[in-house]
Amino acid sequence: MTDHMIDAAALNIQHTARAKDWFEELRTRITDEFEAIEREAGSDASFTFTEWSREEEGNDDPGGGVQGLMKGKVFEKVGVNVSTVRGSFSKEFAGSVNGASAENPGFTATGISLVAHMANPHVPAVHMNTRFLTTGKAWFGGGADLNPPIPYEDDTADFHAAFRAACAAHNPVYYDRFKKWADEYFYIPHRKCHRGVGGIFYDHMECDDTAAFERNFALTQDVGKTFLGIYPALVRRRMDSDFTDADKLQQLEWRGRYAEFNLVYDRGTLFGLKTGGNIDAILMSLPPEAVWS
Repeated sequence: MTDHMIDAAALNIQHTARAKDWFEELRTRITDEFEAIEREAGSDASFTFTEWSREEEGNDDPGGGVQGLMKGKVFEKVGVNVSTVRGSFSKEFAGSVNGASAENPGFTATGISLVAHMANPHVPAVHMNTRFLTTGKAWFGGGADLNPPIPYEDDTADFHAAFRAACAAHNPVYYDRFKKWADEYFYIPHRKCHRGVGGIFYDHMECDDTAAFERNFALTQDVGKTFLGIYPALVRRRMDSDFTDADKLQQLEWRGRYAEFNLVYDRGTLFGLKTGGNIDAILMSLPPEAVWS
């Protein structure tokens, strides 16, 4: 191994540790805010946190994570998971991952993943995920998208405006590029419809050196901060709305579409299953109740 390769490996370890610390800090800030919303609604619901350890044959330090889960009056089911794992992809899977191959299957991954399914059908469900991975390359990815059973134009506009501003602070072309990527990614081909009203999605923001890491880390941090700023505001806007049985049925039918996407097309689900992640944490994205007509 050359000195350059050793230096790069050491730098990736440092960068992974910094990203991990941020994801855990963001988890705490989000769960505190969601619990505060439950208090405002007269509920004493709170998150339960369950640690889990990954297992991989021949790996003495495969990592693990913490699953955070709350079921309350406003948040019917919300999961906020963080994990940091390391090991080797299977030879069959390695070739599908940026910078990995059957000959070089090693990886580390740290990230936060959040999905909220709401009790009131007027409150939009939401997904947010940001992550940092290293293989033969190192990169950030993530995004956030809004998934309302009953869409409101002002909610959609405010959600997109928040992320447009966050992206513009880093690059004037990012929002249009990441919005298009989200529109293409969060599409259900067999239903010929989108999963929700979109948001942003980005991947392979490569960190070839420290300067690139700092740029992409700053963007990823702003994605988390923007989510924390806009989504609780939308929840508070709609959580006391009256709803009908027809509204609830519309929500449950929409949740079926959400489940189909996550089980059939979602890359995060596949990555978790292919890397020996915690099954309960991986599938926390599924709604607590859904119907198919």
